[in-house]
Amino acid sequence: MDIISFNVNGLRAILKKGFKEWLKRQNPDVLCLQEIKAKKSQIKTEEFLNLEGYNSYWNSAEREGYSGVITFSKEKPDDVGFGMGIDKFDKEGRLIKTKYPGFTLFNVYFPNGKSSEERLQFKLEFYDAFLELCENLRKKGEELIITGDFNTAHRGIDLANPKENEKYSGFLPVEREWLDRLSERGYIDTFRHFHREAGNYTWWTYRFNARKRNIGWRIDYFFVTKGLIDRVVESSILSDVYGSDHAPILLRIK
Repeated sequence: MDIISFNVNGLRAILKKGFKEWLKRQNPDVLCLQEIKAKKSQIKTEEFLNLEGYNSYWNSAEREGYSGVITFSKEKPDDVGFGMGIDKFDKEGRLIKTKYPGFTLFNVYFPNGKSSEERLQFKLEFYDAFLELCENLRKKGEELIITGDFNTAHRGIDLANPKENEKYSGFLPVEREWLDRLSERGYIDTFRHFHREAGNYTWWTYRFNARKRNIGWRIDYFFVTKGLIDRVVESSILSDVYGSDHAPILLRIK
């Protein structure tokens, strides 16, 4: 089973950049998109709205042109949920939960904390509420896959210039500490489970020719609970796929 996660940085924009053709070639079982910046009613491409072989689940932000996630799934999930039941988070359209036999998948677009102290606090509160949600599900015996744009690089190996970014949101100690807590609770960063080398990133600024120079950050992840790690056969970055400032990431499980 192939699951792909991709922050597209605007669905309407990426649909003009060969996205549908790429998706047809890649043919994942599940596709999780973040930062779609659109409501379903704004998409005029009928072929995309009704992708053959997929069930689609949309969670768009109330605000126009902002945030939003979609999950496409060949297999119809046993259950689908939207948001966390907390209005200030849910109105931004940041989370879809789909339940399958053997695991529950979270497609999440975590907040960015760069614009202000207020948004940084919002991000940290979102992190804590989400972890509480996950832990409650684990207590019920559920195995989890968490994917999406976390908007934080975990360790120095996860960005090209760690020293220069220590005081900026996305690599602040308080943000990284939450990823430490996630790992300490037994959630496994699947990419690092297979790949220990530096230089692997999922996001590059559009400025300074950063992607060509590979001056990037790894901020998109697949985390799984311990009970699933033996089923994971591949976790990779599809760095040759363009169209967004992010690259898609792939998880292949038995």
